[in-house]
Amino acid sequence: MIDWKSSINRKPLILRGARQVGKTTLIKEFSKSFKNSILLNLEKPKDLRFFNDYIEVDILKDALFFEYNISNNEIKNTLLFIDEIQESPKAIQLLRYFYEEIPDLYVIAAGSLLEFAMQNVKSFPVGRVEFLYLHPLNFSEFLSAIQQQKAFEELSEIPIRDFAHKTLLNLFHTYTIIGGMPEIVKTYLLNKSIADLPRVYESIWATYKNDVEKYTNNDTERRVIKHIINVAHLYIDQRIKFQNFGNSNYRSREVGEAFRNLNDAKIIQLIYPTTDLEVPLKLNIKKSPRLQFLDTGLINYDLKIQTELLSLSDFSNSFKGSIIPHIIMQEIISLNTINNHKPHFWVREKAQSSSEIDLVIQYKGKAIPIEIKSGSTGTLKSLHEFIERANHNYAIRMYAGVFSIEEHTTPNQKKPYKLMNLPYYLGTKLPEYIAYFVTNY
Repeated sequence: MIDWKSSINRKPLILRGARQVGKTTLIKEFSKSFKNSILLNLEKPKDLRFFNDYIEVDILKDALFFEYNISNNEIKNTLLFIDEIQESPKAIQLLRYFYEEIPDLYVIAAGSLLEFAMQNVKSFPVGRVEFLYLHPLNFSEFLSAIQQQKAFEELSEIPIRDFAHKTLLNLFHTYTIIGGMPEIVKTYLLNKSIADLPRVYESIWATYKNDVEKYTNNDTERRVIKHIINVAHLYIDQRIKFQNFGNSNYRSREVGEAFRNLNDAKIIQLIYPTTDLEVPLKLNIKKSPRLQFLDTGLINYDLKIQTELLSLSDFSNSFKGSIIPHIIMQEIISLNTINNHKPHFWVREKAQSSSEIDLVIQYKGKAIPIEIKSGSTGTLKSLHEFIERANHNYAIRMYAGVFSIEEHTTPNQKKPYKLMNLPYYLGTKLPEYIAYFVTNY
């Protein structure tokens, strides 16, 4: 945000993300760095009227400055924040003219479900706006939020030092259990207990359900989305088929459309695999996808496993070992602040057998395979299959154990390769560790 403010070629900024990830709070805090700020919420008729009443942006600006008692001489010290901009397709369209006609005014917009609103925008301001994406807190941000400053600093040490391992693992387990939704973290910070969290989870879920239903066109679409939201958490350990999803009678087309709406709303995203062994990695949408929820804490609440997780020293067997891969995928997604790119997982499907790698990341012409094992040990059969066909010899295992780098040989082709073992609390640091690994080994 600070970089955007100081940029010479600044454009109106659209802050994107699901509801309740902190967009409004972020901008209200950021607005304190301006002498003047105009904070609008287009869900309120008194704010929406400005965009209904005025067609020209210069007159709209004059009306807002008059309303807020701001002199025209202060335009370079003023922030205009348009919250819930999805409520006015016209406001989205006008962002172009703020850029072209009033470039000195700082303009930020935010909204949820913008993809739905854009369908009604006659001329979207392509090239005249910038985007930033906001996600739930990742582990690094969580440590900062709960004032674990030393742990926050140690997390950035590469390689991680052994004495920090147990403390970081325990803190990561807490983060994994409750998730990264700001209101959840704030409530937990006040009480250091999960006892008061259920009402907050319920409130968040209710908001999402009500929101998405507003953008359905008929009762059937509404019922399909309700069904998916109610049962999808039961399928995070597997790839899914649209036809009859969740033991329903709904057809593939109906379920696919509902999932795409949820995907656009950033509530439940579809993660498709790649079958490539070399970069660039391409999605294969003919293959079955996995489900990625906005926040792992919401899943744990829906699965009713939070109390169970509290008693575990590692999460290797919790819900079929699916919780740790899900939270790491969430961590990787949280790093995408200027684009909406999704992570890749890898599959190789044959008639007699199949292989699957939890995560593949591109780095300098290499597709680096990453197996995520919830416990401290695990077999690496799929990893070996990938390495034997890859054009390099680097592989990563994320697990509950300590950091190390080992030399191995694949069992079939006897191909030597290097394996970096990473504690699974280092999800947000994966890009730095891959660079460290490939550069030094």
